[in-house]
Amino acid sequence: MSTPTPPPTGGTDATAAVGRRGSLYPRVALYLAGQPDAVLKVGEITRAIGAPSSGAVFEVLKKMAAAGHATHVRDPHHRFQITRAGIDAAGTMPASQVRSGGRTGSRKPRPAPIARPNGSLYYPRRLGTGWDVEVLNSLRTQKIPVLLYGPPGTGKTAMLEAAFPDLLTVAGTGDTVVDDFLGSYNPIPGGGYEFVHGPLVTAMREGRPLLVDDATLIPPRVLAVLYPAMDGRGVITIPAHGNEHVQAVDGFYVCAGHNPGVHGAVLTEALASRFTMHLHVSTDWDLARQLGVPKAVIEAAQDLNKDLTAGRVVWAPQLRELLGFLKVRQQLGPATALANLAGIAPEDARDDVIAALARHTGATVTALAIGTR
Repeated sequence: MSTPTPPPTGGTDATAAVGRRGSLYPRVALYLAGQPDAVLKVGEITRAIGAPSSGAVFEVLKKMAAAGHATHVRDPHHRFQITRAGIDAAGTMPASQVRSGGRTGSRKPRPAPIARPNGSLYYPRRLGTGWDVEVLNSLRTQKIPVLLYGPPGTGKTAMLEAAFPDLLTVAGTGDTVVDDFLGSYNPIPGGGYEFVHGPLVTAMREGRPLLVDDATLIPPRVLAVLYPAMDGRGVITIPAHGNEHVQAVDGFYVCAGHNPGVHGAVLTEALASRFTMHLHVSTDWDLARQLGVPKAVIEAAQDLNKDLTAGRVVWAPQLRELLGFLKVRQQLGPATALANLAGIAPEDARDDVIAALARHTGATVTALAIGTR
């Protein structure tokens, strides 16, 4: 963790003296901007700027994080660090927080791309009058569970990773068991066993969000372990560990992903009713264009997605496959990239994909394969 550097022009006392005048938002933002390498606790910031309430400062910091002006880290303390977007904003309050005559001001510009744990960038998308990452943070604050649904590869997991840097994940399959949520006994060196708590317990105790990915592939009797944690009490019991009780702390949040077209996916009424908000996520065609995917390839993918919706085909490329096309094209050229896009299609959809790509690009397309010597 970086050591805080002194704030500019006069140090902490001067910053606090200036900060006591005016809105709390720019006071907090300007203090963080003076220490761009520091990851600071709420209390440290509160004392430095002379704010009367750490709770008020925390609310400002959460707004900054939602706007992409700061990153929010839990270790397990709440710590914040200014982002490049926050420095460029120079402490200006986001437009969604500016009100005139009781009406919300103009919409904010698009937040800067957000780095995911794997290093790739997520580009925020519009959702209502705001941006998806901001809306997700607001839903978390209000404890409104969200279920994201749509074809694989449209960016559901990427969106959640961008919104919640402290996200924990359970990858759902038909073989997922209760222990994958609660934990189990593991052997230890020298003999014996110790109980290792699972991601649901960790998320509840540390106030972190939990993504249940491909939730509708998990057997319903297993998913039932989530429901007590999601109700008003926020308490679960671990039978395998002496009926240990776990109480959720502030910040705990459950979200889920659902791929309706995947074989074996079943959205039960019990699961659907636990999620107040159901949000459809589709491929961002505008982003694909901005990132350099050729127009003809996008049009072929759009036609295939229309046919997928109508039930005429069983698969269509999404943003994940289009970004893969770009990577292959960069290394091996456009012809190989087209052949690879056809080759990654499921066998029962490959002819439809080849026909669409050939129709829109005018190229002869075959699935990528090793040739003869």
